Amino acid sequence: MWGGLFDFLFKYKHWLVFILLEAVSLVGLFSTGGYQKSVYFTTANSVVGSAYSTISSITSYLNLVSVNRELETENEKLRIENVNLRSRLRLANTDTMALNSQLNDYNIVVAQVVNFTLHKSANLMTINKGRADGIKPEMGVVCSRGVVGVVYLTSEHYAIVIPLLNVNCRISCSLRSSECFGTLEWKRGNTRSTYATGFPRHSKIRKGEIMETNGYSDIFPPGIPIGKVGCINNSEDGMSYRIRVDLFANFETLRDVGIITDYIHQERRDLEQSVEETEEK
Repeated sequence: MWGGLFDFLFKYKHWLVFILLEAVSLVGLFSTGGYQKSVYFTTANSVVGSAYSTISSITSYLNLVSVNRELETENEKLRIENVNLRSRLRLANTDTMALNSQLNDYNIVVAQVVNFTLHKSANLMTINKGRADGIKPEMGVVCSRGVVGVVYLTSEHYAIVIPLLNVNCRISCSLRSSECFGTLEWKRGNTRSTYATGFPRHSKIRKGEIMETNGYSDIFPPGIPIGKVGCINNSEDGMSYRIRVDLFANFETLRDVGIITDYIHQERRDLEQSVEETEEK
């Protein structure tokens, strides 16, 4: 073993001496010469820096592909959300302006919903205004988008409202484009729609038409929007139409309402009551 090693060193002694002298020379050069040392480290740093920069650029480029896909997806979501919000805002503003123009001549007391049931057959709503605020039974209740219900009972600072989502609620209604009228009735289960009955078969009814109050009662002024015609079917006896009305008011998110306090005409009520009493005699 040792013999082979000595033979190798002896055979290549000139090359080994050359490499050793080169190494000693380089060590001596860069350990004693400040200029040579700075040139070496500068060159080395430049080469290493260029390599790192190239690797970083390649990595960044590959990462940008993934980042761009994520940004494009997020931008698309934001664009869709923006369109939806603009549509809702435009619809809300339109409905609110139209409703306000209908109620300009009446006194509206603003109240907040403090309790509300949605999934019973006889749902009730509690609002935080009562007799102290001029609220009385049989006053109409509206929101920024249309009809909500009718005041049922009152205390000093609260009132119970029978909403449209109550099987006992009956409101006289008509189509905005027709003189025909009927009665609004709710069927348990669907919180976004109710039904209008009593419209004669000769009525020209189109899907999307606006259903509104007709002013035949002393609760709501005429022209207060209720909803849009969603579906038209025949009544059970086939003598009239049964119309599904998609409500404007969103009862699932309803918080602010207004009570019409000065539409009830006591003179009209007294006169109609006196006629009924006379007929009974």
